[in-house]
Amino acid sequence: MKPNSMVTQFGTPSSSSFTHKHSWTYDVFLSFRGQDTRRNFTDHLYSALSQQGILTFDNVEVPKGEVNGPAIFRAIEESRISIIILSHNYATSRWCLEELVKILGCRNSKQLQQVLPVFYKVSPSDVRNLRGRFGEALAAHEIEFKDKIYEWRAALVEVANLSGWHFLEDGFESKFIHGIVDEILKRVHLTYLHVADYPVGIESRIRDMDRLVGVGGDDIRMVGIWGPGGIGKTTIAKAVYNSIIHKFECSCFLENIRERSAQYGGLVKLQRFFLSHILKGKEIKLATCNEGMTVIKERLSHKRVLLVLDDVNDLEQLRILAGGSQWFGLGSRVIITTRDKHLLIAHQVNLIYKIKKLDHHEAFELFSYNCFPKKELSNESAKLAIDAVQYAQGLPLALVALGSVLCGRSIEEWKEARDGNWQFGITGLYDTLKISIDALEHQVREVFLDIACFFRGQNNNHVIQLLKGGGINPNISLSILQEKAVISINEENHIWMHNLVEVMGKRIVHIESPNEPCKRSRLWSSDDVYDVLTKGKGTNKVKGIMVKLPEPDEIVLSAASFSRMKNLKYFINCNASFSGYIDYLPDELRLIDWPAFPFESLPINFIPRKLVKLSMPRSCMSQLGERFKHSKTLKYINLESCPFLTEIPNLSGFPNLRHLNLSNCTALVELDDSIGFLNKLVSLSLSGCRNITKFPRRIALKSAKHITLRGCRMLESFPAIVKRMECLTSLDLSGTAIKELPSQIASLISLEELTIRECDNLTTLPCSIYDLQNLGSLDLQGCSKIVTFPK
Repeated sequence: MKPNSMVTQFGTPSSSSFTHKHSWTYDVFLSFRGQDTRRNFTDHLYSALSQQGILTFDNVEVPKGEVNGPAIFRAIEESRISIIILSHNYATSRWCLEELVKILGCRNSKQLQQVLPVFYKVSPSDVRNLRGRFGEALAAHEIEFKDKIYEWRAALVEVANLSGWHFLEDGFESKFIHGIVDEILKRVHLTYLHVADYPVGIESRIRDMDRLVGVGGDDIRMVGIWGPGGIGKTTIAKAVYNSIIHKFECSCFLENIRERSAQYGGLVKLQRFFLSHILKGKEIKLATCNEGMTVIKERLSHKRVLLVLDDVNDLEQLRILAGGSQWFGLGSRVIITTRDKHLLIAHQVNLIYKIKKLDHHEAFELFSYNCFPKKELSNESAKLAIDAVQYAQGLPLALVALGSVLCGRSIEEWKEARDGNWQFGITGLYDTLKISIDALEHQVREVFLDIACFFRGQNNNHVIQLLKGGGINPNISLSILQEKAVISINEENHIWMHNLVEVMGKRIVHIESPNEPCKRSRLWSSDDVYDVLTKGKGTNKVKGIMVKLPEPDEIVLSAASFSRMKNLKYFINCNASFSGYIDYLPDELRLIDWPAFPFESLPINFIPRKLVKLSMPRSCMSQLGERFKHSKTLKYINLESCPFLTEIPNLSGFPNLRHLNLSNCTALVELDDSIGFLNKLVSLSLSGCRNITKFPRRIALKSAKHITLRGCRMLESFPAIVKRMECLTSLDLSGTAIKELPSQIASLISLEELTIRECDNLTTLPCSIYDLQNLGSLDLQGCSKIVTFPK
């Protein structure tokens, strides 16, 4: 008989266990009470099985002294199927009960072993409820085998709940036996799929799937397996298929649907293969997909079918191969693997299993299997292996590829691979991952490339604001990228992307112009950025630049550095210092993230009509200038610690400003009254602005949540609150020179934290402070002139 592959759970990296294919010695093990059935039913069943070529163990083969000994238990372990013939006197034999316990133990520990009961002239309910002869037999055993009785009771109850056959007193044995043999033939001739050479962590994922698939009920279910390329969707599907195939009347595993359906007439060919496989090789002639759909429904609507549709990437494939649950008989199961969650949702597949990446121990073991066949690791090798495993981030395909490429190489070669970000020799892996990207529409692809090159790990809401405009709807694009398992949003609302997916995105950009960086859409490599900025080589192809040097260094700009980059949207400086001169910045800019900006002002001809975020902390800016009077798109301004900033313009033309950070701008003396009426402002920070004397006289910041004036030691008054501010939760006035709080403070109805430390001029608090029902923290430490609270 053809051996079966086994699914096993592996331990820590030090474990000596390894996967193997289980080679069954016997197809069937018969457990029976000899005095009841040996000379009739069991003998006839044994003969019928043997005549069909089904290798069946019977204890007549065991030497007399070994009956009910190790040889029997060994035969049970080595049998694919155990048939329990439960006759009147079965439970009177302690040896039969011991066999039963052993059989069920093997069934529960080995996924592919099957147990089938035959209730021979006994009632299944008598066995299940331990009544009649079964109850009497256990009562007789109780005194002599007290330590075993609980185990035997549980085994009888368990076997009575399994699906099997019931032979009645007036039945025809030959016909009954023929039905059993037909069923066994189906089961022993099943073709099990090869799962993986080293299927680490499979069992836990099978258990997760078992809960969703729920084999045994009469309902019809479709279950999706969803995840990125290389995560092991097909591997899990094969393992689940192997573990439940014997429970279905007919089954089919359709692999590589994406690739096969792309061929000429691919979907019709898939329908033909599916039907032919299900109907045991019978040739089915189909002219069109519509004809195939009709035939599938007609032929399979009364059959208990197990169907796996692997690597689906188009809704039409599901519609044509498994259009609805009514296509199949009661108890059928359809399992679908895909990279696109939305396909499952659109096909009304409500049970979706998101594949879990391998944990560290599982990942290290899979990597080690492929990289260190002799299991011998030096300390230096182990450290490098940990680095490689961490880079792979639990992706099985990456672990296998990295392990195979690095196998047998020297420590020096390993270090070179690490220094090259583990890119050596794994080009084929990117081809697998790139499949998801090639299927994206242009707009979604552009969002993906922006994230891969600039925004991986950043706050999702923040990225959405930066991407808006220019005809892009980032919300839909980000949803599609999540559905296709290209990105995910973590619990902190940050965008996560696998290391290899990020590298793949950057490779796509690099291919745009391999030899001329200035003609690529995005620049991040320090050498390319340096060359483009210092030599004025930029072109209108460039949409984004990230300056991230290997170590902090200076870049000398020329007046023409940005003059040819008309379509530049993002400029992000991480660690460079700049000098020189610029007289132009593109009006298309949405993000300027430029700490330590070396110039007193932005170019006079720069009109920030699309700017979303301006972040220039620690810069030499002295003023924003008149060009910033109207900017409907601007939402973030960060000018923290700009020592020369003396003026903030009228901000009434900034209707969408959400965050304004002017902390530690020590030259700033006054703020325009317009700041007090920015309806969408969420946070305002003036912490450390020690020379501010004039704050807006009135405020009505209806969206503000946080206001910080800590350390504004020249500020003597807090503005009048002219409208209810229902969103403000924290207000920090520590270290200011304020003399009193306005009586309208009760208008801050959501205020939770009020901090007024070291306010030496504050003498009283208004009575209205008691109206702050949500106030949980009031800090007055160091306010020496406050003696009592108001009555």
